[in-house]
Amino acid sequence: MPPRSVQWPPYVRVAPWLLIIGGLVWNSQDPADYWGDPMLAAAAVLAGALLGLRDTLAVGAANLTGILVLSTQDGSIGTGDGYLELANTAFAALLGIGVNRVVARHGRRLERVRSVAEAAQRAVLPEPPGRVGALSVAACYRAAADEALIGGDAYALQVTPYGVRALIADVRGKGLHAVGAVSVLLGAFREASHRVPDLVALADALEDSLLREPEQLSEEQRMEGFITALLVEFPPGEAAVRTLDCGHPGPYLLSPGPYPPAPGPYPSAPAPGPYPPAPASTVARAGGPEVHRWDAADPGLPLGMGALGAGRSAPECRPFPSGCTLLLVTDGVTEARDATGEFYDPVRGLGPLGPFAGPDGVLDALVADVERWVGGPRDDDMAVLAITHRADG
Repeated sequence: MPPRSVQWPPYVRVAPWLLIIGGLVWNSQDPADYWGDPMLAAAAVLAGALLGLRDTLAVGAANLTGILVLSTQDGSIGTGDGYLELANTAFAALLGIGVNRVVARHGRRLERVRSVAEAAQRAVLPEPPGRVGALSVAACYRAAADEALIGGDAYALQVTPYGVRALIADVRGKGLHAVGAVSVLLGAFREASHRVPDLVALADALEDSLLREPEQLSEEQRMEGFITALLVEFPPGEAAVRTLDCGHPGPYLLSPGPYPPAPGPYPSAPAPGPYPPAPASTVARAGGPEVHRWDAADPGLPLGMGALGAGRSAPECRPFPSGCTLLLVTDGVTEARDATGEFYDPVRGLGPLGPFAGPDGVLDALVADVERWVGGPRDDDMAVLAITHRADG
């Protein structure tokens, strides 16, 4: 993950120098009252707070030089007023340097905290492999707060005896509780995905692991805590994908050609093909790929709500031909709002942007389009997992 740094607008670097020019000009016009001194002091403090040490020293030296020149011109050099003016200017310069050192010390402390948070995120949410058999994989995580590196969204991908399995999830709530729930969920997924034969059993295993965790939580967290999740399985040797929805936004399929392809047979399908095409409202094509949203016919309850007694929904199986990309997202994407309050729609957003160079191109286009749509800070974290069936697989 590349380090982030604060990028000030260009005028910030110019502002202290404009204050110096204004202060010196004002003092030259009315040297008796020194009306420009507050502007010179503001320039020194502003440089110390927003610029580097070298720029702070340069601003302080410019202040002293300017006052020395003006004192020489008006004849106050060598007098009590002249010495007092130089002392005030030097004090303002030292104050700016002191502010600069305090800000730099806190910045170094913040960087250490950020490095710890980044290490924690990599431990809890490691990057999936870029290539698994016939599948190419890309993932990204964007926290709602630019300073945050870790949150309640999660994704994972495992190679198992039953095929490649993937998970994307969103924990209700924020803070350390959400991070702890993500850690439990991902640990359970990595362990259970290798030993359970189907997605329903996998969801039940995740549910059991989460139900053992709330013993250390508050009553409110035990009653209201849940995790929306989408489980995905790519059976070995089949151009198909199984999905099990646990209260999560449905995935999106990006197809380079018409979808669905020619009818089966697809041995893993719960019913024989052909598969009905997606409704016209869920398909967009404008020089790019077809984009289909796969909403579950019977979405199940989120994980952690098994006490309600509702049965688990059956997995759904669809064709996944070579060249197609499956896009898994959290509600940080589907609930991103523009200035008018309208939700972002990946179908309409991604359709005109293709074609894409693999899953990385899909992610780059999606993240950029969501940020353009929102036009400012987002309200929720955003996790995205893109999986492409390679033609050369």
